[in-house]
Amino acid sequence: MHKLAWTALSLALTLALSACSGGSNSTDPVGTAPPPPEPPRGCEGACVSAQSFLSTAEVRTIIAQAVAEAGARNAKATIAVVDRVGNVLAVYRMNGAETLVRVGTQRGVVGGLEGLNVPRELAAIAKAITGAYLSSEGNAFSTRTANQIVQEHFNPGEFNAPSGPLFGVQFSQLSCSDFTTRDFAATGPGPHRSPLGLSADPGGLPLYKSGVPVGGIGVAADNDYGLDPVISDRDQDLDELIATAGTFGFAAPVDRRGDRITVDGKTFRFNDAEFSDLSAGPGNAASLESTGFQTVPAYWDGVLRDGTVFGSPASGFRPDADHYPGRDAFVLVDRDGALRYPPIDGTDGAGAITAEEARVLVDEALAIANAARAQIRQPLGTQARVSISVVDTNGTILAFARTRDAPIFGADVSLQKARTAAFYSGAFAAEELLSRPEVNYFATSLVPNANATALNLSVVDTVQIGDYVSRVREFLDSPTALGDGAFAFSDRAGGNLSRPYFPDGIISPQSGPFSRPFDQWSPFHDGIQLDLVYNNLALHVAHYVNQLGLPILLEGELLVGAPRPGFPAPLADPAPGSCTGTPRLANGIQIFPGSVPIYRNGQLVGGIGVSGDGIDQDDMISFLGTHNAGLRLNSGIGNAPPEIRADQLEVRGSRLRYVQCPQSPFLNSDQQNVCGGK
Repeated sequence: MHKLAWTALSLALTLALSACSGGSNSTDPVGTAPPPPEPPRGCEGACVSAQSFLSTAEVRTIIAQAVAEAGARNAKATIAVVDRVGNVLAVYRMNGAETLVRVGTQRGVVGGLEGLNVPRELAAIAKAITGAYLSSEGNAFSTRTANQIVQEHFNPGEFNAPSGPLFGVQFSQLSCSDFTTRDFAATGPGPHRSPLGLSADPGGLPLYKSGVPVGGIGVAADNDYGLDPVISDRDQDLDELIATAGTFGFAAPVDRRGDRITVDGKTFRFNDAEFSDLSAGPGNAASLESTGFQTVPAYWDGVLRDGTVFGSPASGFRPDADHYPGRDAFVLVDRDGALRYPPIDGTDGAGAITAEEARVLVDEALAIANAARAQIRQPLGTQARVSISVVDTNGTILAFARTRDAPIFGADVSLQKARTAAFYSGAFAAEELLSRPEVNYFATSLVPNANATALNLSVVDTVQIGDYVSRVREFLDSPTALGDGAFAFSDRAGGNLSRPYFPDGIISPQSGPFSRPFDQWSPFHDGIQLDLVYNNLALHVAHYVNQLGLPILLEGELLVGAPRPGFPAPLADPAPGSCTGTPRLANGIQIFPGSVPIYRNGQLVGGIGVSGDGIDQDDMISFLGTHNAGLRLNSGIGNAPPEIRADQLEVRGSRLRYVQCPQSPFLNSDQQNVCGGK
């Protein structure tokens, strides 16, 4: 965007802020007086101003408040603060804080991330990013919210209820992704990667200024990096109490908190701690000892910096100026302001999606989103806010855009969804899965080594990715499944096959073929989704630990020199796009709804993924956007023929699902069954 245009936009946003509010000043009517006017609706996505960022002084205040609460509780915490797009603005380690925190659910599950010890600063950063990425002007979510929506039942503990609506979202924003950014030497364009994906461990909260999300805080003070399997009570969680203190003066507007938002008749959780629960007065926190700031290689260089203003080119997200006129769209840009994903031609040969078709697919999806009623936002009656990705069958990104104020996490997730739908629908899936290397699950421990302490990795289990192919073929009673392209798999259909119970949520010994059996399953060990990326996630953490000067042992032997199992390039940070070893799935896969494959005259040519504002809305926007693009283009582009959609498959007494569109989904319309017959 030209400088003059950006200046005009900043002025408009600044003026809009005067109409934005996080609360209500209404009073009750008295006697026969007329009722008071409707309370202000508050921020709806346009409240960002030139002041919507965290300054270094504010970052210091946030951390000082958290440190004061930790000190009042005789705790030693590691605290991270990020901006809205994941720039790490500071990491603070209190004197005496432990080095590692243990991952797990304490269910006795072996493998996956269960039982790993990871650096506390990485856990704190992951929590802060989660609080920032899940939130927007219309909703404030936390790691406690994430905890609620990634477990085997929604709500956790409600047996025979379907799994969490964002089941699997924890394995997004990955360190090996080709989509998330890695530039950390200075505050720069996002979205940035997370060292451990998204977190479900309480202690990560969003940070707000004047109703606008400006970042997140994450705390690692106790010894566990896990989740809360019981949400019917309120906890006094140490990490969450300390993080809450940090948000004093930067707390989410009460009417945007997750506990004011419902889905499927259930209210989200946000925070079990309130300011009244705190032991220290956060407004009177002492200044910080500068020695506590801790550099984090590949995430923070130790220099405190201001955060970015979201929607400015410096944040990596800016308003679209060329490709999607009239849609109020936003696009991704690099440090030089260049568009990262302009519409381009497909790379997969004859019949490939053209640049104009990719643009129209995104444009029509934007139109559906702008007309749709949001599911998980306040105030009621606002538009859906989502990110949209289109890929070809090679996984190449052909186009990307997002609607105003969509949560940041949905950008990477929309791409995971698009790639997953195209991958499982192709005739190449089986061959590529069979070619993947084995997965080595590790347990970790600190052990003496010479005159220092070392981190020892021991292999506790080994998995062959190719085994998932045989499981799917047996499960579907099809000897060529995943190798013939005979059926079109949306993420809703693939997700049905990725749950620890099949049918979804119904307690039985039967699990989906892409999942671990329930007695071996946890959100930290979910099946093919983690297995595909596990080796490179483990390598990233090992590489990070080694940069700290902590020696790494594999089965007691120093990990240097020749490659070892699970470490094809010892102690080198995995390259961007290396998550699974195949470019078709360069940032991993996703297993909750919101995508469909794209066809041309019955032949697979790509996929579209949508994420951000309710999974049924995501389904509808991807499905109807593709349908309407086909009508507009008249080039054979469209949805899969109905006869090959995965909902034609009935297995083990249950039919797979393809898409599920909401009832009365559009604003100012009572139209029903909007996806029927298409």
